[in-house]
Amino acid sequence: MQNRVIIGIFTICCAMAALLLAIILAEPVAGSGGMPHPTIPGMMNGGDGAARLAEIGWFAFLFQCLLLLLIVALAALGVAQQHHGLKLYTLLFLSYLFTLFIWWQMYFGHLHFLETGETGYFLGFPVATAWQMYGTWIGAIPLVLIYVLGFKTFIHSDEDEQVYQALLKQYGAK
Repeated sequence: MQNRVIIGIFTICCAMAALLLAIILAEPVAGSGGMPHPTIPGMMNGGDGAARLAEIGWFAFLFQCLLLLLIVALAALGVAQQHHGLKLYTLLFLSYLFTLFIWWQMYFGHLHFLETGETGYFLGFPVATAWQMYGTWIGAIPLVLIYVLGFKTFIHSDEDEQVYQALLKQYGAK
């Protein structure tokens, strides 16, 4: 199973590299990089974000989806092979879905603002920014809970402790 996780990580990284290449090779959108500020030298006023995202937005969206998947895959890689199973993969998948929901709200909230110029506010920030400010941290909580609450199940079980103690007895603790 560990080999499948490693192959999955490699595949995700290759897909991310392909998306980065597609973004790099995309034609630049005129005016999307901003224009010089009329009174402050060296400062740029924002360009047309909606036009910029029209060309590469889906690539960026998919890149972040893959990055979130990579985080979950790396978490799976950190779990000993004998602890892999349906329960672990279900929890990791649910964690991934949760972070995808947050990313969806962030990205499409920002896109909606760029297209309409309208947004709501949540705890002092525009909604898409609030998803970024608060959602990014909240999105990591499921992985932390899997680690903390599932420590004895997935990370260091009682059986692992018994094997460790047997090794200490066999080779002597120094």
